[in-house]
Amino acid sequence: MNAYLEIIRPGNAVMAVIAVILVIFISGNFTLSAFLACIVVFMIIGGGNAINDYFDHKIDAINKPNRPIPSGRISLNAAKIYSAALFVIGTILAFIMGPLPGIIALSTSILLVLYAYNLKKIALIGNIVVSFFTGLTFVFGGVVVGAMETSIYLGFFAFLMTMAREIVKDMEDVDGDRKEGAATLPIIYGMKLSSILAAFFMIIASVASPVLYFIGIFNMLYLAPLFAAIVVFLISAASILKDQSIQNTAKVSKRIKMGMGITFLAFAVGSPFLASLI
Repeated sequence: MNAYLEIIRPGNAVMAVIAVILVIFISGNFTLSAFLACIVVFMIIGGGNAINDYFDHKIDAINKPNRPIPSGRISLNAAKIYSAALFVIGTILAFIMGPLPGIIALSTSILLVLYAYNLKKIALIGNIVVSFFTGLTFVFGGVVVGAMETSIYLGFFAFLMTMAREIVKDMEDVDGDRKEGAATLPIIYGMKLSSILAAFFMIIASVASPVLYFIGIFNMLYLAPLFAAIVVFLISAASILKDQSIQNTAKVSKRIKMGMGITFLAFAVGSPFLASLI
């Protein structure tokens, strides 16, 4: 993969775009602004991933030596400039859509830099910030297409799922983070407590997510894929509670990501807009 594409972690950026697409799809509001919102989210998230790799190049040299910067495929200076360009272009496009989308994009860009520079090293704070950004992606889509209430509900559940994954990712990266002096949750409070907290967020998300059907946000088609996602989350919760090894945390992290993807599918198939097309 091209190094400049790899450094923005296109899979993660596309997942963020999917969040916006889901809100657009649920609202049925397919406009030019909605299309621009997808581009803005891809650029801002891509810029955040690039600046994260810039600040994390020493940790990545231990944990992920094949990443673009530690492998020498992109220089530190090039990564910094590339990230700044993505932030600036994304923010300008957001302001074209309106003041509120522009303010959200600008604020998110600044917070992503602060997160990569320092916040991610503070126990639990970094996890909360990333999870907040994930939820905010849904809200950003809701702002653009006029579906604020629905997007807030979706953003809340995205926050819960992301919290679980972020904690597990910190458990996976504990060796490199410890060498760099990071104060992540597993380093400060241990792997066992971290696994309990990660499992807690997975279980809460699983138990609470059917509420979106009962309050009328989604129809019955939402429940089948949601059940599959709940199974994935509960298996992941049990696994991380049983085994906190680096190898298992890597597996659980991938499972949580899969569960999130299935949940996003449930959002789509259970949307009122899809039901109106059938």
